[in-house]
Amino acid sequence: MNDSSRAFLSVQDLVVHFKTADGIVKATDGLSYNLERGKTLGIVGESGSGKSVSSAAIMGLHRGTNAMITGNIWLDDVDLLELSDREMRAKRGKEVAMIFQDPLSALHPYYSVGNQIAEAYRVHNKVSRRDARKKVVEMLELVGIPQPDRRYDSYPHEYSGGMRQRAMIAMALINDPSLVIADEPTTALDVTVQAQILDLLQKLQREFNTAIIMITHDLGVVAEMADDALVMYAGRAVEYGPVKEVLTHPEMPYTWGLLSSVPDVGGDPNARMVPIPGNPPSLLNPPSGCPFHPRCVHSDKVPGDLCRTTLPELREGPRGAGHLTRCHLPDPEAIYEAVVVPEIAPEQAEER
Repeated sequence: MNDSSRAFLSVQDLVVHFKTADGIVKATDGLSYNLERGKTLGIVGESGSGKSVSSAAIMGLHRGTNAMITGNIWLDDVDLLELSDREMRAKRGKEVAMIFQDPLSALHPYYSVGNQIAEAYRVHNKVSRRDARKKVVEMLELVGIPQPDRRYDSYPHEYSGGMRQRAMIAMALINDPSLVIADEPTTALDVTVQAQILDLLQKLQREFNTAIIMITHDLGVVAEMADDALVMYAGRAVEYGPVKEVLTHPEMPYTWGLLSSVPDVGGDPNARMVPIPGNPPSLLNPPSGCPFHPRCVHSDKVPGDLCRTTLPELREGPRGAGHLTRCHLPDPEAIYEAVVVPEIAPEQAEER
């Protein structure tokens, strides 16, 4: 049924579990979020938090595997999980595309870069090889590949890391998709090239009005690129809302830990990085209650034994504004201001 009130992309109660010899891996467990066209959602969290698994489900990449998937993934009022394999193949690359973390492994070493992008274009468009080549050369030029006509015939190993990533962006955008998933697209690049790639994505987003999911562990990238931020832990959303709210008024101790473990090159040189204690939980046997409680240094501030026994709901905090948090702390903002900020930067706290 068409629902005009639904967001362009609406992920609702998404569950992705995998059957293994050791048991059920709960990679994503009840994830929900929305994204509009022309906007960017930044998804952050440690490795194993479910970021890439949930986004691969949007692409239909778990089909034919041992994955057990429930929930809904509405893209422009079509539930992708209800589509047949043939219908999903028609949408993959055309309406939803992905930029992978490692373009060298994503690109085939035996075929030229141009031919691979042309193949992605011809799958969804009935055009001649000559017209496809012309379109690819235009796209390579658009993403900043020098001498695109000559580079069309080059192989992936003949491209630099930054050029390969640009080529992957060209492949993702060649069919003008409405949704692009960027899975840590700048991780293997140096800082200068990272900035160029992010600027390019923002420029192309403005031109094509593309919705972007940016998967990253870099909160700086989220601050620069995203309109909304989604923090994931143990397969669940633990904080979600407008990026400015989440990064300047975080209400979940896990988000505090992510922020305190990132150096601020423009801030106080005496500020300490405070790592999150312990390790991420096993998704084969996640902790009871709040999955973060074994690593949380603030669980003693919650009355009773709620953190260990009861999973907190993802609900709107005291500031409102669509800022959702999964935590039992009665007044997280007060604890953050009184305890966490002084721990990260004592001198700055004194100035407050």
